[in-house]
This record gives sequence, C-alpha cells and structure tokens, in this order.
Amino acid sequence: MEKLKKINVKKIIIPVVIIIVALVVALNSFVVVDAGHTGVVVTLGSVNEGVLQEGIHAKIPFVQSIVKIDNRIQKLEVNTEAFSKDLQSVNTVLAINYRVDTAKSYSIYKNIGANYEEVLVVPAVNEVLKAITATYTAEESVTNRALVSDGLVEGLNDKLNNIGLYVTDVNIIDFDFSEAFITAIEEKQVAQQQLLKAETEKQTAITNAEAKAESVKIKAEGEAAANKKISDSLTDKIIENKKLEKWNGELPQVQGNGGTIIDIGSVQE
Repeated sequence: MEKLKKINVKKIIIPVVIIIVALVVALNSFVVVDAGHTGVVVTLGSVNEGVLQEGIHAKIPFVQSIVKIDNRIQKLEVNTEAFSKDLQSVNTVLAINYRVDTAKSYSIYKNIGANYEEVLVVPAVNEVLKAITATYTAEESVTNRALVSDGLVEGLNDKLNNIGLYVTDVNIIDFDFSEAFITAIEEKQVAQQQLLKAETEKQTAITNAEAKAESVKIKAEGEAAANKKISDSLTDKIIENKKLEKWNGELPQVQGNGGTIIDIGSVQE
C-alpha cells in the first residue's frame, strides 16, 4: 500500500512540475512592448543593436531580457541657479519637454543606462541656462522670457540630438531674484510712474496755457477787426450827426469871434 501511494504521488507531482516549468518557460519566451515604448534586448548582459517595436515579441527565456524605453514626450522640472549679465542671482524653475529617439534607444541604454535623464538632460539644462542667463541682465531675462526659452530649446538640442534626445519645448515657470534686486526694481517702477505723472501734468499745463493764449489771441483779433470795421465806417457827416444827437440844446457859455471873447451869459442878462 505504501509503495502504491508513493507511485501515485509521483504520478501527480511529476506532471504538475512539468506543467509549471513549461508555463514558466512559455511566459519567459514572449514579451509585450507597450505603445509609445521600444524594447532594448539584453543577451547575457550584452546590449543588442536595434530595438523591439510595439507589440508582442519572442525571446530566449532566461538568456535574454527586455528593457523598455519610454519614447513618448516626457516632462522634466529643473530648479537651478544662475547669474545674470549684471551679476544678479537668478533662481529659475524650468519645465522641459523631451523625447528619446526610438532608433537610438539601445545606444542610449548601452552607453548611459536607464537613468539618462539624470546623467544627461539635467546637467545639459543647467549648463545651457547659465550660458544664456549670462547674456541678459536680470531685468532683461524677465522681459525677454520668450527669447530665453527659444535659446534653451536650441542650445539643448545642439547638445543632445546626436545622442538621441530631442527637446520639444521649454517653459519658464518662475524667475526668482534676491530681495535687494526686487526692492530696487520696485523703487525704479515708482520713480518711472512719478516721472510719467509729472510729464503728464506738465503737458496738460502747457496745453491749457496754449489754449488760453489762443483764446485771448482770437478775442483780441476779433475786437481789432470790429474796431477797424467801425473806424472804416465812420465819416465826417456821421461824426457830426453823433455830436448833434448828444447836444442838449444849450449854447456854449463862451464863444470867440475874431479874437474877441464874449460872455453869452452876461449879454443875456
């Protein structure tokens, strides 16, 4: 009975073990490369040239392993410090969008490893940013933000494209300056606003004075024209008539005749 039991156990265990081993081998004979990824084939520690594209692929079980590289656009946020042309400390927060070239996934993994972002991209961002920041004053860095971003994209691609990394976009999230510089900028803005206000008030005063002077000139010219018109219209006859209109009918008290002065009042008496 004991021998029969042992035989039965062996008959059960051996097929189960075979089935398990077969499943393990089968599962390790295929790999699925997800969408947006490429598979780098490593055979006994050696990186094969070429990559596996999206989909299911066969591989040698326990001999080959597949490292999946994400080829979609990836976002990297970098916080770094640089000095401007006027030697101001500028803390900058950048958002970098980049992708890995599918054809060079295997060479990147072979030469750099899976941590290519930390080894290559971050140092390149720091180096290019410092070079660009040094060409602008701190104030110009803010007003020329778009130019700084474009310069970063161009500079990073010059350094990384040959390796197989492509920067698609750089967004400057924040520029942060020292408290002393911020205070100086605020004081400058206040001074500019005060200067603009003074210029505006001065221009307004000049405009008002010019308008008043023009009004006086127009009024004077009008009065002069009216007086000239009146003067031109007066004749000797009109002047005599005006005198008669104003005479009250009384004769003058003294009249001269041939050099003789006659007091009309005494004669009437």
